[in-house]
Order: sequence, then structure tokens, then C-alpha cells
Amino acid sequence: MSGYVPLLNIPVLLFVLVFASGVVAQEPADTTGLDKRVRHFLQERHGTWHDLNVPEVDGRSLYDLILRNKYTKALEIGTSTGHSGIWIAWALSKTGGKLITIEINEKRYHEALENFKEAGLDAYIDARLADAHDLVKELEGPFDFVFCDADKGWYKNYFIDVYPKLEINGCYTAHNVYERSWYGGTHEFLEYVRKLSDMETTLNKEGNGLSISYKRNNETVK
Repeated sequence: MSGYVPLLNIPVLLFVLVFASGVVAQEPADTTGLDKRVRHFLQERHGTWHDLNVPEVDGRSLYDLILRNKYTKALEIGTSTGHSGIWIAWALSKTGGKLITIEINEKRYHEALENFKEAGLDAYIDARLADAHDLVKELEGPFDFVFCDADKGWYKNYFIDVYPKLEINGCYTAHNVYERSWYGGTHEFLEYVRKLSDMETTLNKEGNGLSISYKRNNETVK
């Protein structure tokens, strides 16, 4: 029959037509190449991240939070040698954002710089060698995503310094935070942030105690 198209071929024809029209979105070639480079780097380094770095499960959680909420203005307090920063910056490379990360230890700082470069993410990271006790106060912000993994006794103070610079619907995360914490200062931080009516806080049950707090309005910290 003239003009008859077998039913089996219709999906194929539709795909060809849609593809040819440019409707099918494709990831840019440079981003695809970056993804491969980051994955390769992380696979090569799997199981070697010690020296105060987060485990992979927490790195993935940070990555997912940023992508899910399309965050672009990130701050990390406590770089170590860069494992968490790589997950954060990898997500930011997809949202068009950038990370400021702070490390006080010079040896860890320089090792982190090398890791960022090797992973291909250095363009998305502004790494600072500084005392976060001072620098966090000085940073102007605003930020829509924060990850804190520095000295536990200062957790509450870091939060108080960042809070006015955290955008509405922004997310403040902190590492090694548990309901019954054996880390000095983290439980004090958790109690404090939970008392704020504009902060919605949960604890990630996977990994090494990741608290996740969303800012919902402009209440002033007292």
C-alpha cells in the first residue's frame, strides 16, 4: 500500500525527527569531558581519602543537594585535602556556580589545590589559606549553600557568622552532627539551629552525621 509505514518503525522515525529538530537536549561536550575526568579521578582515589576528609557517601549527598536545588554560591569551611570540595564543585560546574573553600593548614591546603587541578575543577573553586574564625566573618556573601567541617567547638559560631549571609531557601550543612554527639560543640550547634523557627533541620541517616538545614524566612538570629 502506497505511503504505508510499518508500526514497528514509527518510534524510530519519531526519534529521528525529534533528534534532527534539535529538541533533544545534549550535555555540552566540555561538560561531558569534565564529568569523565572527575569520575576517573574519584575512582583512582577511592578509599584513599583520609586526613579529615568526608566519606564518599557524604560527598554524594552534598553533590545531590546542590543539583536538586540548583545552588550556585557555595561556601565550605574546612577544605582538608579537597574530597568534599570536589563533590561540591562538580555539582556547581553543572549549575554555573562557584565554591569558596577555607583551610587553615598549609600542607592540606596545597594538597587540595593539586587535587582540584587534577580533577579539572580548579576553575570552579576559590581556595583560601586562612583562619576561618576570622575569614567567615569577613566574607560578604550571599551564599545559598554552606558546608561546615572544621573545628567542632566553633560550629555554633560559624553558623551565627554565616546565617545573615544565607539566602532564603539556602541550605546550611554540617558534618559529624548526631542526635547524641561525642564531638564537642556539634550538639550545641544542633540545639541552637533547631530552636530557630525559620530553619528546617534534618539529619542524614547515611554517612558520618550530616545535618541539613534550610532557611525559610528572614528572622534575625538573637
